[in-house]
Amino acid sequence: MNRYFQTPPVVKNLIIINVLVYMATALLPVGDTIMQYCALSLGTPYFHTYQFITYMFLHANFEHIFFNMFALWMFGRTLEYDMGSKRFLIYYMITGIGAGLLQMGVSWIEISRLQAAAHEMGAMTPYMQSMIAARANVVTIGASGAVFGVLLAFGMMYPNAMIMLLIPPIPIKAKYFVIGYGLLELSLGVTGAQSGVAHFAHVGGMIFGFFLLYYWKKKGKIYY
Repeated sequence: MNRYFQTPPVVKNLIIINVLVYMATALLPVGDTIMQYCALSLGTPYFHTYQFITYMFLHANFEHIFFNMFALWMFGRTLEYDMGSKRFLIYYMITGIGAGLLQMGVSWIEISRLQAAAHEMGAMTPYMQSMIAARANVVTIGASGAVFGVLLAFGMMYPNAMIMLLIPPIPIKAKYFVIGYGLLELSLGVTGAQSGVAHFAHVGGMIFGFFLLYYWKKKGKIYY
């Protein structure tokens, strides 16, 4: 059978795990507790380092998980076949962890700047307090960071592969799609134009993915 119609084991199991966890959080009475302890929340009493892994398997709603899993299925299958299942899983997990690290790092920098500004003023204004609280209590969930790492890998390993966009419905080479998408996410993260989305996690997944692929290439582990 043509492998295009097959799903290799790591991609298949990642999708299954994500779907099962989503169903648990959406349908079970302990759903809120799972979110509380497994979402990445640096400034809350529930923070633990394991959340840099568990946050990747939580999703806010059906649309959130559908598009993440669809992208993983679309692009991850080819990567797993060519990288091998073990290397692909390592890549996926490292880019997801890296995405969380960058997102939390940016939040920490923003909080530090606000605290420094308050120190210079000699007083903490209610506005500054609310801004610090908002950034400290932000919760990050979703496989998007790792999925953006997958997109980056696809664009680097198959730069001239054609991708059909949905809006507008035009074909575009993978390398241009990845570059454009990455710049868009960076711009949205810097400007804060689209709140409620972890844009720096998306950028982080791409950055960690780029350096990991470069390292493997230098070591002769992969070729592109």
